[in-house]
Amino acid sequence: MTSTERTTMATREIGIIMNGVSGRMGYRQHLVRSILAIRDQGGIELADGTKVTVKPILVGRSEAKLAELAAKHGIEDYTTDLDAALADPKWEIYADFLVTKARATAIRKAIAAGKAIYTEKPTAESLDEAVELARLADEAGVKTGVVHDKLYLPGLQKLKRLIDSGFFGRILSVRGEFGYWVFEGDWQPAQRPSWNYRTEDGGGIITDMFPHWNYVLENLFGEVKSVYAQAAVHIADRWDEKGEHYTATAEDAAYGIFELEGGIVAEINSSWTVRVNRDELVEFQVDGTHGSAVVGLFGAKIQPRNATPKPVWNPDLEDTHDYDADWQSVPTNDVFLNGFRQQWEEYLESYVLGTDYPFDLMAGARGVQFAEAGLASSAEGRKVAIEKLSL
Repeated sequence: MTSTERTTMATREIGIIMNGVSGRMGYRQHLVRSILAIRDQGGIELADGTKVTVKPILVGRSEAKLAELAAKHGIEDYTTDLDAALADPKWEIYADFLVTKARATAIRKAIAAGKAIYTEKPTAESLDEAVELARLADEAGVKTGVVHDKLYLPGLQKLKRLIDSGFFGRILSVRGEFGYWVFEGDWQPAQRPSWNYRTEDGGGIITDMFPHWNYVLENLFGEVKSVYAQAAVHIADRWDEKGEHYTATAEDAAYGIFELEGGIVAEINSSWTVRVNRDELVEFQVDGTHGSAVVGLFGAKIQPRNATPKPVWNPDLEDTHDYDADWQSVPTNDVFLNGFRQQWEEYLESYVLGTDYPFDLMAGARGVQFAEAGLASSAEGRKVAIEKLSL
């Protein structure tokens, strides 16, 4: 493209209502590392030659906090009046990073105002509510998107490339380990907000993480057929942000076994009460007839069938074989964007061009369904089948 063509390129500015940017994820990942990064690079160029730029308006409860963030990042617009922002036609997209309990009400307002939707997950507190939001959006004809950030991790993108190449042969199983030690808050501050540990406030690791595992499994390996899970409140005594003691009512660990189409069995452990002894905070091992892989947030290593050692079990002799040395690192070969930003760019392109977007509110509803099945399985001590959803 010549310099003359660049200067004549059509430019479209998209106004984005960003609700909940004072929270950790809303601020760091969505505002700073996504929307402001896109703004500061001058926007994104689409395949049809359109240049898309972004203009955020910050929405929240504290005007002082919003003013501070706006001044820090050179943002012109902020308000504590969500209704006023939704009523203004220059703001085309409503982006939601609120706590789960507040999300559905705000999304309903945005749909009624005719705004496109981009939201964190879970999309609602119940499956019925999540499907209702998807139906309302469908009836209103608005574009919707739900965060699927784990799919954009460099490690999982490398895994996708391995799957697509046929490296594994027939995939047999998936084993995932996620988590780390979250301090109780008495002698060291907790790394996660206290509401995460209260069911009444929408907390719990199943509600938080199972929607992630749903879209990872269904997009990489296949449709999930059933869930068997065991939840636990391993640490009930915790201290909140003010140093006050409270009793945790939501699970801080969950151990799940999932049956996938094609006979694949997935087992994923999620815990905020585990001390890390692995290369990264999340790791997946995928075993297939022709090879295996272990991937994390960034790294990936493989062991093909013809380079697999032949262990022999003998508890009477020390095994001196270096099994780690049998694995080969997968080269990066690509420049990976921040995953949240990459998905934002894909959503904005789909919004402007009017193309189908797969990670919509119905995909978000399937994540809520997966979490509900996990909670029901743990409460009832049984395997729970996952039924197909429809509007």
